[in-house]
Amino acid sequence: MALINPSILSADFARLAEEAKAVEGADWLHVDVMDNHFVPNLTLGAPVVEALSKATDTPLDLHLMIEDPDRWAPQYIEAGAGSVTFHAEAAAAPVRLAREIRAKGARASMALKPATPVEPYEDLLPELDMLLIMTVEPGFGGQAFLDIMLPKIRRTRELISKHGLQMWLQVDGGVSASTIERCAEAGADVFVAGSAVYGADDPAKAVRELRAQAEAATAGAGWACAH
Repeated sequence: MALINPSILSADFARLAEEAKAVEGADWLHVDVMDNHFVPNLTLGAPVVEALSKATDTPLDLHLMIEDPDRWAPQYIEAGAGSVTFHAEAAAAPVRLAREIRAKGARASMALKPATPVEPYEDLLPELDMLLIMTVEPGFGGQAFLDIMLPKIRRTRELISKHGLQMWLQVDGGVSASTIERCAEAGADVFVAGSAVYGADDPAKAVRELRAQAEAATAGAGWACAH
């Protein structure tokens, strides 16, 4: 099953509650937290996440593009996040952090920048509920999809299958009607879509169409047939 997580980064920040409601058919609402240190951009923090969690029934998928996630991740769970993604490049103790996130009742996820290989983290995979492969350099929305990430998505799916894990494989960056099928065929099953959803005339319809595209592509993919 393909999950579509619209990115609130592409929404109108002055109307966040309304923008969240506009995609209530989505599986999760993807919320990017940036600190202007780990990435060159600054976005919302825990108080806005808490307000957003009260404004929508869609669970929140937090992507922490921040330094020192070991320190800050727990407060986002308290603010209402159902899933928390930290970056491998920023975490001091990723296994401990993943276990803490799970212990506090949220799904634990780890993200990899485009240049970060997945193989060194193979032994960590059982500690995670999801792995996020960035298909653009993190920091800004609206970037073009990096096709060179498709082999990395395939390798990650192979590692997940090798260990018999039930974890999700998420892609974030440039996901649209023209790229989502390639991501699904490569092995992704959770898709973050920003401008492809919030730039559409009918965001809820865009979510449904993207999900249908991804599921059709998954149905014919070798990795899905092997399950």
